[in-house]
Amino acid sequence: MLYNAAEPEFYDLIDADAVLEPISVGHKVTEGIMWWPQNDCLIFSDMGVGKVYKWNPATYETTVIKFPSNISNGNFIDREGRIVTCEHATSSITRMEPDGRYMKTLASHYDGKELNSPNDIIVDSRGRIWFTDPVYGRTSKVAGIAREPEMGFQGVYCIDESGKLILARSDFEQPNGLCMEIGEETMLVNDTPRQEIRRFKVEEDCTLSGGEVVCKVGGRPDGTKIDAQGNIFTTATGDVFVFDKNGRKLGEIHVPGTCRNFCFGGPDRSELYFACETIYRLKTKTQGAEFFK
Repeated sequence: MLYNAAEPEFYDLIDADAVLEPISVGHKVTEGIMWWPQNDCLIFSDMGVGKVYKWNPATYETTVIKFPSNISNGNFIDREGRIVTCEHATSSITRMEPDGRYMKTLASHYDGKELNSPNDIIVDSRGRIWFTDPVYGRTSKVAGIAREPEMGFQGVYCIDESGKLILARSDFEQPNGLCMEIGEETMLVNDTPRQEIRRFKVEEDCTLSGGEVVCKVGGRPDGTKIDAQGNIFTTATGDVFVFDKNGRKLGEIHVPGTCRNFCFGGPDRSELYFACETIYRLKTKTQGAEFFK
């Protein structure tokens, strides 16, 4: 069964008859899936082969746009159409211009120590870059390089408008997916081992206050996004769980394979794209939240 509705509102978001469409096959450990609105296409990382791909919806063609990728994980598109990326192998945040010809390292160390392994990343409307920094890229045999961490904690960071790296919060076991909420006054952050999603207030100095648990997921949450109504979608132990903005579970989408991340995309942001061994597309009855206008 593809869907499991915990509440009837689930079917206000997902059509009960909607089916998954496989659009790109033959991958290993996909992550960092993101719609690229300036180019009307999809991008995603495959950490198992060290590549970042682009999928063209007009031709259904999948092409490599970054190789070697330094085991790229999370990706995000900023307002200028540039790709900002978390690299496991280099413990760095990098940025690639839309033409793919220029790569810049934005962060690799904090307080003189190498970052753990930046994992997921977002850019807000002011151009500030936020990312999580667990140790998975130093412990995973398929998506990292074994090495001892230097930091001693796992945090969320912000690269502010001036390019300064700021530690926003550090009281996590393993921070993973993160997402701004509508209005950008609050942020959601997954803590994977604790199986919870926390809500933080975004302070002007790029720190995060508060941190109450919004969702006890009942699985290991990875990537998180919200729709235009503020509903929370998160991958957890391979599937996608859906909660309302108050953390009430609405239902589940059972995706074949292991789904580590996903995104809203398409011209009107009404399609869900799932990063598994196969990339799948699902038409929805909702839309992903729009942050850049």
